[in-house]
Amino acid sequence: MILGFGHFWRLARAAYVLAHEGVFAKLDPVLLPPPAGALVRFANLFARRDREGGAKALARALAQLGPSYVKLGQFLATRPDVVGGEIANELTALQDRVEPFGREPAVTIVERSLGKPIDELFVSFGEPIAAASIAQVHIARALYADGERKVAVKVLRPGVERQFARDLADMYLVARLAERYWAEGRRLRAIEVVDTLARTVKLETDFRLEAAAASEFRDNVANDPDFHAPEVDWDRTAKEVLTLEWIEGVPLSDLPRVAAAGHNLKEIGRCVLQGFLRHAMRDGFFHADMHQGNLFVDASGRVVAIDFGIMGRLGHKERRFLAEILHGFITRDYRRVAEVHFEAGYVPPAHSVEEFSQALRAIGEPLHTVNAADISMARLLTLLFEVTALFDMRTRTELVLLQKTMVVAEGVARSLDPKLNIWKTSEPVVRDWIEGNLGPKAKIEDTGRGLVELAKMAGRLPAVLEEAETTLSRISEQSVTGVVLSPRSLAALAHARRSSDRALLVGMATILAVAYWFSVR
Repeated sequence: MILGFGHFWRLARAAYVLAHEGVFAKLDPVLLPPPAGALVRFANLFARRDREGGAKALARALAQLGPSYVKLGQFLATRPDVVGGEIANELTALQDRVEPFGREPAVTIVERSLGKPIDELFVSFGEPIAAASIAQVHIARALYADGERKVAVKVLRPGVERQFARDLADMYLVARLAERYWAEGRRLRAIEVVDTLARTVKLETDFRLEAAAASEFRDNVANDPDFHAPEVDWDRTAKEVLTLEWIEGVPLSDLPRVAAAGHNLKEIGRCVLQGFLRHAMRDGFFHADMHQGNLFVDASGRVVAIDFGIMGRLGHKERRFLAEILHGFITRDYRRVAEVHFEAGYVPPAHSVEEFSQALRAIGEPLHTVNAADISMARLLTLLFEVTALFDMRTRTELVLLQKTMVVAEGVARSLDPKLNIWKTSEPVVRDWIEGNLGPKAKIEDTGRGLVELAKMAGRLPAVLEEAETTLSRISEQSVTGVVLSPRSLAALAHARRSSDRALLVGMATILAVAYWFSVR
């Protein structure tokens, strides 16, 4: 592993900034291997004495090191299993704000990406109104069939992909060294962390993918009366340019303006929390960056989400897991919560359901003895992950992202209504999902889907057997490597084929019967 001059210079600068801000000040060199302990002592010679160390120091240092490190910090904020709860909470507030790169370079990028002069694309194209490490946003006006409309145009920052590639190469180098020479680095799976960050950056620097996420999210919430997402202008969207419907509304980061506009803050708080749970459980696709700056309230009182660069997905198994554990804690059915963990395969079967249920009771019962305003669902999930670690439950990245997003969504909801009853607000969404997906009707529908799959398998089986029969016949005829197919084997194949035909008929008959049963209900 060769450390080039570029790597050395950039990593030396990063190390100095981390040391200067006091990131290593709280590390005890005695507890580290001798070489690492010596490096920490040396680094602490450069530490500022007038600033707080620890998690706050790390956030300050990452902000100074530039866009790639800011993204690393934001990503680590979603992984308390890697960095610990205190550091993750501090990194959640890490702001991704940099100076805009101006209108003229943005116009050049838009024209190159969309293949037309700016005047043909937009009636007007203004100065940047917001800027971050990856892109900046402009207000523009575009002409549509129904008239002229205001749009938001997001433009990729010049050279950002090259800068991220360079910094990620440095991070990979550090991660490989950490895993090779440090047991804790292997435990924290340092290379995997950088891998995930690299995938995230790749997704965030291709605006076609963000446009697809925005479009899917908008379709999901199309019939929700209290939630909205902007429409994508696909004709003015490319890898480096994203054009969205302009949202006229008040940001939730400005609560006095929200209140002055006549909106009911408590009702909006309910919409934020229930909306997040609905997206996670009903759709399995949720906005994973729901801070106040990404949420607006429009004139009709709907919550509107923007910025779809970070999204989370849950499969049916994970959605069932979430719904059942929340419902189990609400109803104090800790045995059922324990069983769900085992059924999902999250907790190894070597452990006892009874002992796990007892551990869950230790989490759940205190929640029912405090005031409703003091209950935190995010805190519940944090404690749950801590307990499940004792029972060898492996980290589930999608559930950790869900938990971190819930922390943010709950925080936004509580800023709007400090006395929000989390249990009461969540219960209708959780109950509806369970009734729709785990009740008698859902089980019948699952049976129907299973029969359809059975019919598909039965339909494919004759072709598979015919192909196998042909292949084996050729082998028998050619006596390849001395293999000869006996008459008994051929008879067995013929019998199997007849059986598959019967299975197909039975499957189709069953499906028709079920379909008829549903039609007469």
